[in-house]
Amino acid sequence: MRVGLAPVLALIGVLFVGSLGSAQAPGSAQAPGPNFPALSGRVVDAAGILAPEAKAGIEAKLKAYEDKTSDQVVVATVAGLDGLTVEDYANRLFRHWKIGQVKTDNGALLIVAPNDRKVRIEVGYGLEGALTDALSKVIIATAITPKFKQGDFAGGIEAGVDAMLSILSGDAEQWQRRAPQVRDDTVGAGDVVFWIVLILGIVFVVWRMNNRPGGPRGRGPGGIMIFPTPSSGGWSGGFSGGGGFSGGGFSGGGGSSGGGGASGDW
Repeated sequence: MRVGLAPVLALIGVLFVGSLGSAQAPGSAQAPGPNFPALSGRVVDAAGILAPEAKAGIEAKLKAYEDKTSDQVVVATVAGLDGLTVEDYANRLFRHWKIGQVKTDNGALLIVAPNDRKVRIEVGYGLEGALTDALSKVIIATAITPKFKQGDFAGGIEAGVDAMLSILSGDAEQWQRRAPQVRDDTVGAGDVVFWIVLILGIVFVVWRMNNRPGGPRGRGPGGIMIFPTPSSGGWSGGFSGGGGFSGGGFSGGGGSSGGGGASGDW
């Protein structure tokens, strides 16, 4: 019998939804998390790229903003990503530190991995309406990475923090005007390629089965190959670490993130 395209496309839809559900299932098994730096303050410079005065200045801005609004914004620099994507590492670190308040998830994380030349803004659930993925991308592309390319890490981080606090305070107009100039590539290229190859591969197999001499000769759905689903980047489930670390009088408030934000490199 001939195999129609409709059931095959339905199978693709089931595989797609299933991959998202399995990646995000809270009870799914997780590999051991990386060795995160301790949350010693609002600026954790584990990569050692900030001078003491620059770190203190950024820390003071973040503290003043949190005292005023209760929103927790944290900056982290790390020496490496432990083999993870910057998206996965940032989401795991955010959850491990539990940035933001437990009832409002009003936290945001700016993470810089200078050795990997990666940067990401990770946004808690409660701030996604203001600090959107698109605006996060604009901040990275127009405020942060231009300075990073000049070797000015302190300037790029401070510019990024200023932009984040400005947007969270309701002054997002100038950043919204820049949005059309920035290409939004928040969907991982690897994920797009995977699904294109998967769809084309299944369509080709069905075409060959239906057009070979004698037809498919009784081959049923068992002849369809099921490919593995992607598990990296934004689709991977966040790792939930232990309680927030309290160091230097500062700790996370129990907040979480679902992977909102944007990434970039330089």
